[in-house]
Order: sequence, then C-alpha cells, then structure tokens
Amino acid sequence: MKRVFSGVQPTGNIHIGNYLGALRQFVELQDDNECIYCIVDMHSITVPQDPKQLREHILDVAALYLAIGIDPKKSIVFIQSDVPGHAELSWILTCNSYTGELSRMTQFKMKNKGRESAPAGLFTYPILMAADILLYDTDIVPVGNDQKQHIELCRDIAIRVNNKYGKTFVVPDGRFLKSGARVMALDDPSSKMSKSAENVHSRISLLDDEKKIKKSIMKATTDSEGTIKFDSEGKPGVSNLLNIYSAFSGIEIKDIEKKYEGCGYGDLKKDLVGITIDALAPIKSKYDEIRNSQELIDILKDGAERAGTIAEKTLKRVKDSFGLGLKD
Repeated sequence: MKRVFSGVQPTGNIHIGNYLGALRQFVELQDDNECIYCIVDMHSITVPQDPKQLREHILDVAALYLAIGIDPKKSIVFIQSDVPGHAELSWILTCNSYTGELSRMTQFKMKNKGRESAPAGLFTYPILMAADILLYDTDIVPVGNDQKQHIELCRDIAIRVNNKYGKTFVVPDGRFLKSGARVMALDDPSSKMSKSAENVHSRISLLDDEKKIKKSIMKATTDSEGTIKFDSEGKPGVSNLLNIYSAFSGIEIKDIEKKYEGCGYGDLKKDLVGITIDALAPIKSKYDEIRNSQELIDILKDGAERAGTIAEKTLKRVKDSFGLGLKD
C-alpha cells in the first residue's frame, strides 16, 4: 500500500472549506492506503498563540479527525510536536533550501504584506511542512489547492537531496481537490473560505449550530441576476453555493441547475441550509461523544508512538546520507 500523510493546524474550528477541500479525502484514502494524519501544532506557533487555548484546539482537531470518519485502527493519528523528528529533519532541510525559493511562496507574500519584517518561522514553515511529509516516506499528500506550491517545494527539496547524496527521500505527489469544487468565502466569493476572516458569516464551521448555519447561508453573497446557473467568472457567489450543494448532496451541478430552473436564490439557499445541517449533524454528534474522553488521549499517545517508530528509521537513513552523528 502507498503511504499517505497530511496535517491540519489547531487554530480554531475547522470550516467546510477545509473539510471538503482536504479532510474528506483523508477518510476516502484510509481504506486502500497506509495513512498518517497529524495535528500540526508546531506550524500554528508561526503566529502568537495562547498556550491554554492551543492545547484545547489540538484536542478539538483530533476529535474532529475521528468525528469525520478517520479510524485510528486504520490510520495513525498524532500530534506533531510529540514526535521530535519533525523539528530535527526540518533543520536538515533548512540547510538544503534557499531564501529565493522561500521568498517566492505566495502564502508568505500574502501574510507578510505591509510588514517591514516577519517572524522567521513564517518564512521557513514550508520547510517544516516538507519535513512533516518526507519524515514518513510519504507517497501521497491530500491537501487543498492552495498548498500546491508548498508540495512542489517539498518535491524540489527531496529531489535536490537525492541528487546530491543518493536516494534518501521518497518524492511525494499531491492529491488535490478538483478546481470546480473549491469552497470560497460566503461574503466574498473572490476569496477562499478562511477561519481567520473577521466576518463569522463568511464561513461555516463543522461545529456551528443550526441557527448559525442558516444565517450564514441566507446572508451569502449572490448577484442581482436571479438565475441559478454555474458561472464561476460571472456568478461567483451562486457558483460557490452550487459547489457546496453538490459536494454535500452528491448531486451533479447540472442537475441542481435543472432542479432550480425558474426558482429564486432564496429557494436554493433554503434547501442548502437543510442539506448542510444534515451533512454536519453526524460529525457534531461523534465529536461530542469523543472530545472529552480518555479514549481520545490514548489514541493520540498510541499514534505518536507508532509515528515515532517510522520517523526514527527515516532519520537514521537521512543522517547516514549526510554524515551526521556516529554511524552504527
């Protein structure tokens, strides 16, 4: 079986863009692959965090992993900082990366916009992401489309090291969501859905209550045309709602268009509210069941032990390639 690795930052509630863009793939992949899923808490400290809140958010994300259908008997689930190899390999890769390629990262440019200087971790975190992936001899990385550039950097670093030191790393492939199903902000369909956006109604989080889901969808930006059809350029707001409708219902967009021919946006939104609530209800139920349980802690401890065993073997091979430490 091929090995899959991916991770999610513990920075607040996961929204449906995260879920439909990446997390749902996690569940699909675990039946036919060896899957390793991480809560990447070290990535979250590229910006200041409240330590108590961070610990809570780590457990929130871990519980959501299980709630969406990740099975700890099939997949390894653990916290990134519980396996020291992530930081250790990150330093080795930092010494084999270049400031030029890091400065070209689009997300860094966006996050650093208007600043004279930025935290060094914000600049180098794509290298830590590469270490996360390469530490486990990963074949497939299921991520959202916004991470394509980081996956390419990871591949470039792996190939560079392999060319210089011999076969050291497995070169991974990204598994990306189809572009048509990308979920955008409800209030501004030109921007992707984000958990850091000021307007809480720009997103729907997996744990939102029914009242919040309804309000967010009913307030969603559309247009003045009044026709329900998919046109990502001309009708981005309506197209975004159709994407969400299709993703949760499994109905093709062309069939949704036919269903609502001659109807108004209010009809579409009202039905989408029900579809979204029904899709998220079992996730919330499972989350409430597992979140404060000892079972969750035991799963994370076991996952860290299993992940650490794999990481140690990779690090030994890497150190041998680079001539680090004593050779056995």
